[in-house]
Amino acid sequence: MLADLHCHSTWSDGSCTPEMLVRLALRKKLSYLALTDHDTMQGVIPCRKAAEGTALTVIPGVECTTKDAETGRSVHVLCYAPKKPDVLDDLMRTTSERRRAAKIGMMEKLEKLYPDVRVEDAEALSENSASMFESHVMTALANAGVTNQPFGPLLKSLIGKHGSCYVPIQYPDTLETIALMHRAGGFVVIAHPGQFDSMALTRRLAREKMIDGIECRHYRNDENVTKECLALCARYDLAVTGGSDFHGANSVSPHSLACCHISGKEVDVFLRRLDNF
Repeated sequence: MLADLHCHSTWSDGSCTPEMLVRLALRKKLSYLALTDHDTMQGVIPCRKAAEGTALTVIPGVECTTKDAETGRSVHVLCYAPKKPDVLDDLMRTTSERRRAAKIGMMEKLEKLYPDVRVEDAEALSENSASMFESHVMTALANAGVTNQPFGPLLKSLIGKHGSCYVPIQYPDTLETIALMHRAGGFVVIAHPGQFDSMALTRRLAREKMIDGIECRHYRNDENVTKECLALCARYDLAVTGGSDFHGANSVSPHSLACCHISGKEVDVFLRRLDNF
């Protein structure tokens, strides 16, 4: 059994529709695929519908962006199969609205730099998404002929955190978000702790039994981070998870669905603990 427990669709910042993700997953011979769009679960129903009658099981999920109050760093938290997903609705809607407002602010700054670019361009590209993302902003620039590499160096210099047109987004507190996910009856996992240097927080959350698993297998976790994450899971009896964090074409570094995954016993443990999804 193979499972990719982290991927994104056009409902957030992925380039593939939920239906295309299912087709790719079947080509990869995955048994399980979790759709974990950013701060929305709107793609889960079409994804599950596309997988009906196939060998693929779709696990509902969401990836919420949060902020660690102690360090000020971003922390991504995955929530799988919440039994009461409506408990997360206000959180997801608020974050999505703040993200859209910030991206519109970035587009307004970009209009002043590039006369052929308009806010409405990114709005049109994001009309079938739960919010507006970097992918919509940069594709708007590419469509106007500003660049043919929307995920190249220009992204960082314009709308990266230190970019000239960047507008910050207020994200919810990490611990409060985790508590809300538990109230929703979800299975809570810290995503790619190596990406934002979240190992100190991950150790604390594992020790205090505030999470159910750690995303050990992820391309942004280096060898040392992966090793420590696996050790934490063994020590505190947490589930080992993993996924490709697949965004399709909307990625700085190209990688395929299921390039990172879990298999065998790790899938068994995850499914046993993910009760009645």
